[in-house]
Amino acid sequence: SLMAGLVGILAVAIFMIVWYRLPGLMAVIALAIYVLIVLMIFKLIPVTLTLAGIAGFVLSVGMAVDANVLIFERLKEELRWGKSLGGAIEEGFKRAWTSIRDSNVSSLITCAVLFWLGTSIVKGFALTLAIGISASMFSAIFVTRSFLRLMVNEKMENRLWLFGVRKKTKM
Repeated sequence: SLMAGLVGILAVAIFMIVWYRLPGLMAVIALAIYVLIVLMIFKLIPVTLTLAGIAGFVLSVGMAVDANVLIFERLKEELRWGKSLGGAIEEGFKRAWTSIRDSNVSSLITCAVLFWLGTSIVKGFALTLAIGISASMFSAIFVTRSFLRLMVNEKMENRLWLFGVRKKTKM
């Protein structure tokens, strides 16, 4: 099962880099930081990882990837509409934020209910999922956004293919 997890993570990383190019690479680095943050929190609390807990962690990784996908799709749309790279990054985050926030908050509410009403196995799932979701929001808002902001410069404005956009077109 460890090998399957590693192959899955590698497949997601390759997909993110191929599809989103430079932002995909930044997302892979941000996801690595996200995993380290979650594992540190697991160590500090401490969290015993059962199969249910591992399932909660894996689900939270999927939600972290989903947040990055939402951000990058909005970013690509903004670039296609002719916005500058800096403007596209800010507007892309702004447009993706409500979806990310709503899905994560509803999942956190579900985690709270599962934690309060569930058995010990369900509580482990809910706890690891809630920790992962919280770290995912931090990673998307601060880590990924910071990496993207670092890429804003005149050279990148002329290399939109690095962001998965062929050319600027106004719609």
